[in-house]
Amino acid sequence: MSRYKDKIGKKAVALKYDNDQIAPVIVAAGMGHMAEKIVEVASDNSIPVYEDSSLATILSRLELGAEVPEELYKAIVDIYVYFLKFSPNLPNEAEADTEKR
Repeated sequence: MSRYKDKIGKKAVALKYDNDQIAPVIVAAGMGHMAEKIVEVASDNSIPVYEDSSLATILSRLELGAEVPEELYKAIVDIYVYFLKFSPNLPNEAEADTEKR
């Protein structure tokens, strides 16, 4: 696949969760250049990024401000567990643990 197609096909979704909410909320979603900017903003703010193109595709179809549907809670919990184990100094350790499942 060409780099152009790679960039156009890339998707990103940003979620936010507050303790007073039932579920995480979609605060940003985009593809192509917008997806790259979402990832860039996350990186610039030391927010870890989790790659799952299938989940990003599903979530990007929802409206901004929408709660993550209950059917996707398990996938979101897996991501939160990954981030709890995430260490910026040892990113491969958390990645290896995720691959074991």
